[in-house]
Amino acid sequence: MIRQNIVFIENKAGSLQKVTELLKEAGIDIYGFACFDAPEFALFRMVTDKAEEAERVLTENGYMNRVTEVIAVDIKDEVGGLNTVLKVLGECNVNLDYIYTSYHRGNSLPIMILQTDDVFVTESVLHNNGFHVLNSLEG
Repeated sequence: MIRQNIVFIENKAGSLQKVTELLKEAGIDIYGFACFDAPEFALFRMVTDKAEEAERVLTENGYMNRVTEVIAVDIKDEVGGLNTVLKVLGECNVNLDYIYTSYHRGNSLPIMILQTDDVFVTESVLHNNGFHVLNSLEG
């Protein structure tokens, strides 16, 4: 599994950039991200090269945040690639909380990052159906 940071950001102009500036200054690389807004706060989910360090930096700067575990799985870069993964998960009765994408740094192929109510079962389902589940997004 992969460690993911979740940050609550005030929903106003420039707020997200302040977070990314803090991470840049700390030398933390963001590999994949998704941002969802609500009336007052945005929820910024990201996979970085240093999840615990990102958590520390953000906390020290007054941001409410936490680290959680997510699954990263290769998807084929072809028509239906995402559908193939989703079909297997659906057939195995896996309910997705959310998904977003990233890519391999070495070969630029797509990766799906996902969260479910039982990441261990989901990881097993993916492995048992021939999908490559990653334990890192580096390199």
